[in-house]
Amino acid sequence: MAKKRSSGILMHISSLPGEYGIGDFGKEAYKFVDFLAKANQRNWQVLPLGITSFGDSPYQSFSAFAGNPYFIDLDEFIERGYLTKDEINSFDLGRDPSRVDYGLLYKNKMELLRIAYGRAKDSMKEELNDFYRDNRDWLREFGLFMAIKEYQDNRSWMLWDEEYRKINSIEVQDFEKQNEDSIYFWVFTQYFFTEQWIRLKNYANENGINIIGDLPIYVAEDSSDVWANPELFNLDENLVPITISGCPPDAFSIKGQLWGNPIYDWVAMEKDEYSWWVKRFEYSFKLFDVLRIDHFRGFESYWEVKYGAEDAVDGQWTKGPGIKLFNKLKEE
Repeated sequence: MAKKRSSGILMHISSLPGEYGIGDFGKEAYKFVDFLAKANQRNWQVLPLGITSFGDSPYQSFSAFAGNPYFIDLDEFIERGYLTKDEINSFDLGRDPSRVDYGLLYKNKMELLRIAYGRAKDSMKEELNDFYRDNRDWLREFGLFMAIKEYQDNRSWMLWDEEYRKINSIEVQDFEKQNEDSIYFWVFTQYFFTEQWIRLKNYANENGINIIGDLPIYVAEDSSDVWANPELFNLDENLVPITISGCPPDAFSIKGQLWGNPIYDWVAMEKDEYSWWVKRFEYSFKLFDVLRIDHFRGFESYWEVKYGAEDAVDGQWTKGPGIKLFNKLKEE
């Protein structure tokens, strides 16, 4: 089958014009689709859409599955009666349209989302329950992780009180039972992130535009993925990474690049038939038409450095899963 040549533009959601401090899934995103179609483009590439952690990089996320609540269009909440325009305008979301102030978004947009949730949760109970059930395999651990993180003063899970560091502990189970409302706030954010993004993606597809997503090969150390699945990562008995990710020295960096992500335990993942990766790819292809995998060569072999190293010089190449992972993905 002949492949047709096409072109497009990389434009991350955050860089779209935005009335509320950052680009979002609102009217400006639809205008961008119209622009692409009018310019005879066929692809819109975005950076990772995950919920960003400290540092606000889309390549360091609290979850490999959860979307960034900053991208939720607040105008929909006005239409639904969950917020008013005056309320939104009373919060400082950033006054420079050429820059994103993530500190203000973290403080004020999240507060607006909490206000909207408080007004919506009773009438939306059935929709939120259905969404939770349909996505429970990743959403439970994410919502629980974020709720406990707030309870633990937003510290890294590695610094939480000991009883909360393992997802199957009695204390975590008790927390889950006693804090459903806090957990369901995060379900609410993911419901609207997903609904709004899928609507935008469908509009793009209807106008002949493919969405190219970006999938980082690694996950952040401070993530629900590592917290809930420590057996799938190269951690010691205290749940501290043994080795971390990076890139060896080259012509551009004499000390290499120390990324700091925990390394996968590929032996454990193979024994589990790569189920975490299967789940990750299946979910990603619900959100995107095409996937770019960041650091794809890491599946063949990867550079790993001892945890605590100051740079990436004294690392080593280690073989990755290679074609075995992709054969499993093809089966699925």
